[in-house]
Amino acid sequence: MKKIFLFVLTTALMSLFLAGCSSSSDSSAVKEPDTITIAWLPNTVGEDLKEARDEIGKVIAEATGKKVDHKLTTDYAITIEAIASGTAQLAWVGAQQYIEAHEKNDKVLPLVVSSGDSGTLDDAMYYSRLVVKKGNEDQYKSGDGFSIDNIAGQTMSFVSTSSTSGCKVPSSGIVAHFSQQDQWKELKQEELLEGGGDKFFSQVIFGGSHQLSLVNVLTDKAEVAAVDDVDVASYVELTSGTENRPGAVYTVRENAEPPFDKLAGAQYVLIQSTPVLNAPIVANTGVLKQETIDAITRALTSDEVTNNPKIFIAEGGKGFFNQPQCFLTVEDDWFEPIRELSK
Repeated sequence: MKKIFLFVLTTALMSLFLAGCSSSSDSSAVKEPDTITIAWLPNTVGEDLKEARDEIGKVIAEATGKKVDHKLTTDYAITIEAIASGTAQLAWVGAQQYIEAHEKNDKVLPLVVSSGDSGTLDDAMYYSRLVVKKGNEDQYKSGDGFSIDNIAGQTMSFVSTSSTSGCKVPSSGIVAHFSQQDQWKELKQEELLEGGGDKFFSQVIFGGSHQLSLVNVLTDKAEVAAVDDVDVASYVELTSGTENRPGAVYTVRENAEPPFDKLAGAQYVLIQSTPVLNAPIVANTGVLKQETIDAITRALTSDEVTNNPKIFIAEGGKGFFNQPQCFLTVEDDWFEPIRELSK
């Protein structure tokens, strides 16, 4: 019996040892690139945002001891494919782009999101908005407020089919609103992406970025445009009304950077505004070691980054994140409400 016990104990210990070696081997099997590449969406590649991009790259370089390269993309699909394939190891993307990348490769996971002004996830959100050119807003008025009833049959500008606030959220809202009407009770989100005489919209165009979707409505290429608040904030200012509320009027600033440099003074009006979960910084965990991921996460959530004015900018500055926000860690299931929009 003693020999049998010793044999079982020895076998168990060997199994644990081998399991430990296997785990260690699996971790070390990840061959990291010498350079970490960050993929950026078309909305974030402007020259006016270079300082903010570079500062985030500098933080990651110092945390990992690696060189950091920036991949500036011209299409949402390129960004999604870059992070899913591992040619980019990090990316800052919207919730919908994260979900699509995660579906392609479940090793793509969120690291952090920017908090709300409370410093928590409770108000970690921005806004998806439907806007019209100033002067055309009366046809969308309903009593003392606004309605989207009259957008049917119009020319619509979305950002990209992969955009959270520039397509997924507004199209879901349009379906929810119009499916209550007999004429559109069978309306589906995908039907909003193509225009025509027998379609919901007479024509549908895609800006490719929030900035260019807004340009489409300001230059009369579209009658209605989907655009978020954060990606155009540095180009425009609130002229009247309440921030991110229907009826608010925004004006393109003097000396605005391209693509608004020839549109100073142009105005638009919000007719609908919907809160959206903040965009995550995500990692392809299949091509980065856990210690690298941990180092990046610690750096991004540090007090040094929270207090860095090139990353969390003061009001009126040019960047991605605003004071008094900070980065908070987040898990995949936090984005479940966005997944539900596609079901």
